[in-house]
Amino acid sequence: MTQYVRDIMTAAPVTVGPQTSVAQAARLMRDHDLGAVLVTDGGRLRGLVTDRDLVVRSVAEGVDPEETTVVRACSEDLVTVRPDDELDLAVRLMREHAVRRVPVVDGEHAVGVLSLGDVAMERDPDSALADIAVARPHT
Repeated sequence: MTQYVRDIMTAAPVTVGPQTSVAQAARLMRDHDLGAVLVTDGGRLRGLVTDRDLVVRSVAEGVDPEETTVVRACSEDLVTVRPDDELDLAVRLMREHAVRRVPVVDGEHAVGVLSLGDVAMERDPDSALADIAVARPHT
């Protein structure tokens, strides 16, 4: 049976505007237990910023996280999929581009995110990756 991105994507993704501070994005990720948020401008997808992006492109560079915006830290050259794309296509794109998360778009508007963890949970719920994907962080 064919599976589609819409069947397992995380709908209603958390988004931030391009002028959101790196610190605010980090707090949103913490508060929502997320590894990434989408950067949108007027509803249009502009980028994706991950927790790793915040560390490598901001903290490690020594910039002030309250003054630096997510535009400086986000990935803008994105691989995207549509909700009606077959899941196999999305997995192939993730593999080819070595990405863990793919924004799901309808036109230019973000409608979800598909993560490697989502795929692992769907394809092999007993795998170590699936276990890690659903594990709550230790605090």
